[in-house]
Amino acid sequence: MRATDIETLISVSRPAIAPDGSFAVFATSRPDITANRGVGQVWRVDLPGGTPRRLTRGTADGAPRLSPDGTRLAFVRGDAKGKPQVHVVPAAGGEPVQATEAVLGVEEYAWSPDGASIAFLARVPEKGRYGSVEGLDAAAESPRHITGIRWHANGLGYIGDRPAHVFVIAVPDAGAEPFYEPAAAVRDEDAPAPKKTIVAAEARQLTEGTTSHAGLVFSPDGSEVLTSTDAIEPAVRDLRTRLVAIAVDGSGEREVLGVDAGLSVFDIAVADDGTVAVLGHEVGDGRDFVAPGVGLWLLEADGPRRLTDADELYLGEGHLTADGDDFLAHDGTRGRVRLLRVSRDGAVSEVLGGDLEVGGHAAAGDRVVAAVARPDSFGELVLVDGGVARTLTDFGAGAAASGIAIPRELTVTGRDGYPVHGWVAAPQGEGPFPVILQIHGGPFATYGVHLFDETQVLVDAGYAVVYSNPRGSAGYGPAHGRSIRQQMGTVDFADVIDFLEGAIASDERLDGDRVGVQGGSYGGYLTAWVIAHDHRFAGAIVERGFLEPVSFQGTSDIGSFFGDEYVGVSADDIARQSPMAVVGQVTTPTLVMHSELDFRCPLEQATRYYSALKRQGTEAEMLVFPGENHELTRSGQPRHRVERFDAVLDWWARHLPVGG
Repeated sequence: MRATDIETLISVSRPAIAPDGSFAVFATSRPDITANRGVGQVWRVDLPGGTPRRLTRGTADGAPRLSPDGTRLAFVRGDAKGKPQVHVVPAAGGEPVQATEAVLGVEEYAWSPDGASIAFLARVPEKGRYGSVEGLDAAAESPRHITGIRWHANGLGYIGDRPAHVFVIAVPDAGAEPFYEPAAAVRDEDAPAPKKTIVAAEARQLTEGTTSHAGLVFSPDGSEVLTSTDAIEPAVRDLRTRLVAIAVDGSGEREVLGVDAGLSVFDIAVADDGTVAVLGHEVGDGRDFVAPGVGLWLLEADGPRRLTDADELYLGEGHLTADGDDFLAHDGTRGRVRLLRVSRDGAVSEVLGGDLEVGGHAAAGDRVVAAVARPDSFGELVLVDGGVARTLTDFGAGAAASGIAIPRELTVTGRDGYPVHGWVAAPQGEGPFPVILQIHGGPFATYGVHLFDETQVLVDAGYAVVYSNPRGSAGYGPAHGRSIRQQMGTVDFADVIDFLEGAIASDERLDGDRVGVQGGSYGGYLTAWVIAHDHRFAGAIVERGFLEPVSFQGTSDIGSFFGDEYVGVSADDIARQSPMAVVGQVTTPTLVMHSELDFRCPLEQATRYYSALKRQGTEAEMLVFPGENHELTRSGQPRHRVERFDAVLDWWARHLPVGG
């Protein structure tokens, strides 16, 4: 796979299925280099064996949801100003009708049980901000008065002056006559000018104030909308979730889950009988988020009841749905994500598994559809019917034609006897191949079995790529994930080095005398740590790294709690685990890459590290991408993604050339 082949990486969104199981809808998305953006449409496939067909033809249509009776389809499309708005179209196809007109766009939405209305979340800007006053430039806005512990978020920017609120709006009639642009006309002096109408109904705002909301689920009778609240804390970060049920008629709200329950909630589902279930984990005092044991909980009269075992299942890799009396959720383990059915007595059965990662699902009757990624495909739609799985799409064909190396799975016994699990991807041929050690972000994240462009581009260029899930990663149990809490750069460092050596020893084609190392985010942290303690590497790439815990506290959108939990609060503990504290030991030529609008690991992390390397005489270069945030490699502008690959390959060609 070449850098430009990212255009073949077609992902499949969370699908929806008709109530009778007769058809499913889903959205695709892929990078388009010419358009320099992600593009995609909504598709429909008749079940069990129909041919998928495009249902919409927008530039970037997504988030499809079927009405409760299955006759209409809602989805999100950019309006004339590029703001994401809900549109509605007959499920069989037709011309979409815009349903919402939120100033800053819609973030989430849900159909009411009767299909007559849609609830949605939209950010409400302070007066005068974010284009709400025509002609007022952002640089001319009033100063922001910040009193809380949080003020911004990666990929969004400032948050306190645009809280997300809950709205409800009547669903437009997709068959009604369209609106027309008013023509110019001479009017009486007192006659108001006619306004152009875009949507059929006016949204009613159900919440107000400075508190934001997240998640939307209707009660079975449609009288309430369940959502979580997110108030900016005055001094100390609190990850505990408060769930409320808001009356659709505007008569008020009631608390469904209080912060005293000590749960951090990721998703909500409501069964037909009104039973509320959540995906969440115990968060202790509100800040202990390291390696969360995310499981399924029922909210009962006497408090939350956990149905799944944190030591056996990790349900933090997807969403939750109710299916009759049961619930469907995703379990992430050893680089795979399988779909599980969980009964109310805690019984668990596998719906879909194997060498794949489930990204979304929907169920009706005896049928389940799931969006999956595999080693040979970035995204496909799979039908599970009568317990038999069948792939309905062939979106991976383009990527396969570009050339894919299927990685080899490997487990290496580390220096302390710990089993380190990972993969090796190598070019075809006898070698010897130079080796690049890749390190993932997180740290509580995971490399998986899905087609990974960052590995494939390196293999295509002639490199063998070694990557693993060291201690601290997700998918191997809470103890594995929590083992580096306030011990970063210890067993995680040992695991990636031991896996590298074990992988080289397992394949004589891998040249252990020619190695490089690269990683992003936490992977950038561990790369910087590795080259300060191991000088075997011909070069390194430190990307969007967590490099200076001290300044991270006051600059990152998660700085108020991330560093405290992972590296501690004392100066000695921080220095013991800080790449900046040991930068003086680095002699490896290093490329530092970062994005200008990265608020997760802010740009100053990179500039301080780069400046220290230059000051001490270590060979170093820096590449800064304008207009990008922490998600550059996953959802950045396609041209920037290609330019990033070009820079990576240029760096390795100069410092670790193929062929010696």
